[in-house]
Amino acid sequence: MSPQQPLISIITPSYNASLFIEQTINSVRKQTYQNWEMIIVDDCSSDNTPDILERFNKEDDRIHVIYLTQNGGAAVARNTALQHAKGRYVAFLDSDDCWKPEKLQKQLSFMQTNKFAFTFTGYELVTNEGVLLNKQISAPEQISYNDMLKNTIIGCLTVMIDREMAGDIQMPNIRTRQDLATWLSILKKGINAYGLNENLAEYRIGNPSISRNKWKAAKMNWFVYRKVEKLNVMKAFWCFSHYAFHAVLKRI
Repeated sequence: MSPQQPLISIITPSYNASLFIEQTINSVRKQTYQNWEMIIVDDCSSDNTPDILERFNKEDDRIHVIYLTQNGGAAVARNTALQHAKGRYVAFLDSDDCWKPEKLQKQLSFMQTNKFAFTFTGYELVTNEGVLLNKQISAPEQISYNDMLKNTIIGCLTVMIDREMAGDIQMPNIRTRQDLATWLSILKKGINAYGLNENLAEYRIGNPSISRNKWKAAKMNWFVYRKVEKLNVMKAFWCFSHYAFHAVLKRI
């Protein structure tokens, strides 16, 4: 294997994902960069997700499926995948999101050229039916630890990390916002995240109770500030107010 063509491990948790998981997997198989492995950890799905996964597992030996015996949440599923990942680089893709065909190739080149350990890209929002919402989330040039506390703009579906440079990754076992806590743990080491400002992914916005989900996300952000990052109340409130402002801007 050429040093210029390293293995990329794609981390995908799945749970009752039968409506979208096929599109997600096909967006990986259509990548112009082909030296990847996709590790899908199914978190005790009760629909026909396992049947779909088994079909792809048989069709493509780069796709590896692991079935959990007890439902543990996205953090447990992602950590299980990370433990089995063989690639120097890891990328994250949830079971209802998709990548543009040149996502891996462009992002890896961006990282190798600049010797970046942690990168992310821009992305666009789509409905459950796959209809574009004409809303793109741009990637700022650079994000530090303090920047991330105030603006959670990094989309999990766009992240790629060089484990040789950033070290091993383990997500905290919390039900939501474990991705935010993970990015903060990396940035806290003094590693900055660098944005490739190209629209290279599609983030699916679920229709049911969007306002409820946003409120839940806000509460979990506060939890991360206070319980994971252990910020004092004043700093947590300062960061939360900035987070709320940027969250509104992101959806306008």
